[in-house]
Amino acid sequence: MIGVGKKVAFHTLGCKLNFAETSTIARLFEKEGFEKVEFPKAADVYVINTCSVTENADKECKTVVKSALKNSPDAFVAIIGCYAQLKPEEIAKIEGVDVVLGASEKFKLLNYIQFSQKNQATEIHSCEIDDVQQFISSYSAGDRTRSFLKVQDGCDYTCSYCTIPLARGASRSDTILNVVENAKKIAESGIKEIVLTGVNIGDFGFNQHQNDQGKKQEKFLDLIQSLDNVDGIDRFRISSIEPNLLKDEIIEFVAQSKRFVPHFHVPLQSGSNKILNLMRRRYLRELYVDRVNKIKQLMPHACIGVDVIVGFPGETEQDFLETYDFINQLNVSYLHVFTYSERENTDAVLLQGKVEMSERKKRNKMLRILSAKKTRAFYEEHLGRTYPVLMEHENKNDFMFGFTPNYIKIKIPHNPSNFNSILKLKLDSIDVDGNVITEFA
Repeated sequence: MIGVGKKVAFHTLGCKLNFAETSTIARLFEKEGFEKVEFPKAADVYVINTCSVTENADKECKTVVKSALKNSPDAFVAIIGCYAQLKPEEIAKIEGVDVVLGASEKFKLLNYIQFSQKNQATEIHSCEIDDVQQFISSYSAGDRTRSFLKVQDGCDYTCSYCTIPLARGASRSDTILNVVENAKKIAESGIKEIVLTGVNIGDFGFNQHQNDQGKKQEKFLDLIQSLDNVDGIDRFRISSIEPNLLKDEIIEFVAQSKRFVPHFHVPLQSGSNKILNLMRRRYLRELYVDRVNKIKQLMPHACIGVDVIVGFPGETEQDFLETYDFINQLNVSYLHVFTYSERENTDAVLLQGKVEMSERKKRNKMLRILSAKKTRAFYEEHLGRTYPVLMEHENKNDFMFGFTPNYIKIKIPHNPSNFNSILKLKLDSIDVDGNVITEFA
C-alpha cells in the first residue's frame, strides 16, 4: 500500500455529484493506507475537485491551492473535476499544482501520485470529451447525515449557455442492479437519507442496455420503484429533474411511495418563452405550470425548488418582469438564482443583447427576495403540524438543524445524542433567521 503513514485531504467545489465522486476517490485512498484529514490541515496529498459552473473558477482554484500549500509546501497537489477537463492548461499555470486530470482520468489518480519531490512542470492527463463513455459508480458516505448517490452522468442536451456536456461528456447511466447494491451499502453504514444525483437524472437508462430497437430497457421510473424497496433507508430525494422528463407516472409514484419524499427540484431558468427558446431549453413555461400543478394536486404539502438564470443575453427588463411575475404566481417553495456569466465555447456568448452586470445583479437580488418570501409562506402553511425530522450533526451556537421530508429546515437546541435521529416534532414558529422552531410532539 503506497499510502501507509501518509495523509490526504480533499476539497470539493460545486454540486452534489462532485461530492459523491470525491467521497468515492477518498475511499480508494483509504484502501491504499492513506489517512484522510480535514482540508486544509497538513497533508502529503491534496485533491481539489473543481466545478465549471462557479463564476470565478480560476480565482477559486488558485485560492484553494494557496490555502493547501500554506500548511504543507511540499505536498502533492492534484486538480480534478469539470474545470480540470475544460481548462487544463489554465490550471497548469497555477503555482504548486503537480497534476491535472480530466474526466477519464480522475478515478485513476493514485496512479499519478509520487512523493519524492514536487513536479518541475505540471502534468496534464486528459482526453477528448467524446471519448469519455464509461460510467463510474460513486456515492458519498461518512461526511454528513445524507448520502449523495450518483446514478447518471453527462448530458446530451445542448442548452446554449451550458458547458457541462463539454466537461462530462454524453449521457450515460449506472444499472438499476448496481444502484440498488450501492444503496444497500449506504444503508449498512447507518445513513438514513439518500439523494439521487446526476447531471440529467431523468435521462437515466440512456446509452445503457438498449434493446434491438435502440430503446431504453431501464427507465428512471423503474429505478425509483426498485429503490423504494431498499430496507434501512428512510428517505430518498430526487436532486433535480428536468420538467420535460418529470412525467406524470413519476409524480404519481412519489405521491404514494414508502420512501421517496415530497420534494422536487425542477429547473425553470426563465419564465419567458422567448428566453427559453434562446436558451434551447426543451419545454415552454406552460409545461412548467402543468408540472407544478400536478405535484400540488397529488401532494399539496410538497416542496418545489426552482433554478432560475437572470441576465441572459437578450433578456430585456420586460422579459425579466415576465419571469418575476410568472414565478410569483407559481406555488413553489424556494429559488436557486444564478447570474448569467459568459462561458467560452457556448453559443450564448454569440447572442446579441448583452445585459450589464449591474442589471444582472439587481435582477438576482429581486429574485432572492422573492425566494425568501416564497420560503416563509411555505413554512407558515405547515406551522402547527407534526413531522418526522432527520437531525444533522452541525452545532451552530448551541443549536442543531434538521429537515422534514418536505425540506422544511428545523432548529432545536444542540444535543449530540439526536444526531442522525428522526424526531417527531411539532412546527411551532419561525425565528428571525427563517428557521422553524419546534417542540417535541
